[in-house]
Amino acid sequence: MRIPEWSPSLKAQPQDLVDAILARRGGTMINLDKALLWSEPLARAWNIYLGAVRTGLPTSRKLRELGICTVALLTGADYEYRHHAPDFLAAGGSQSELDALQALVKSDARQTTAHPALGAVEQLLIQYAAQMTLDVKVSDQVFAALREHFDNTELVELTSAIATYNMVARFLVALGVSPEE
Repeated sequence: MRIPEWSPSLKAQPQDLVDAILARRGGTMINLDKALLWSEPLARAWNIYLGAVRTGLPTSRKLRELGICTVALLTGADYEYRHHAPDFLAAGGSQSELDALQALVKSDARQTTAHPALGAVEQLLIQYAAQMTLDVKVSDQVFAALREHFDNTELVELTSAIATYNMVARFLVALGVSPEE
């Protein structure tokens, strides 16, 4: 990590904040938390917002995690991928889908490329996440295709998850946050 790992001895933070992060994480802080805790306002807001994006949205967890994994691979955020690939699998995804995602990212995931391990909706979501991540602007064709599969709430929630994890990836990569041992 490019900055020291946070600890209470280096910078005291309010106990309610530390407890809230520990509660969301099931009792153990991860390295991302230890980077965020250098800023109380940021750590507090991040914990609430990311908690909502990760576990508070009713839109398909599998598709949200697929979008997050796409962002992680495209941005080189290995830390993010290591945390979210298992979540994708736990949400009903398969290793063959992750392998297919990796193959699409190595080619050009922004374009329509059929892969037998992925359904049409999954391929479309990967294309959407790739365009959001690499181009920011999404083609009208891709967005119109998404509209055929998702309602407005689902579109907002999927878009938010992809956009949010672009922010996370950039934070992780810029600060060199490394995966836990």
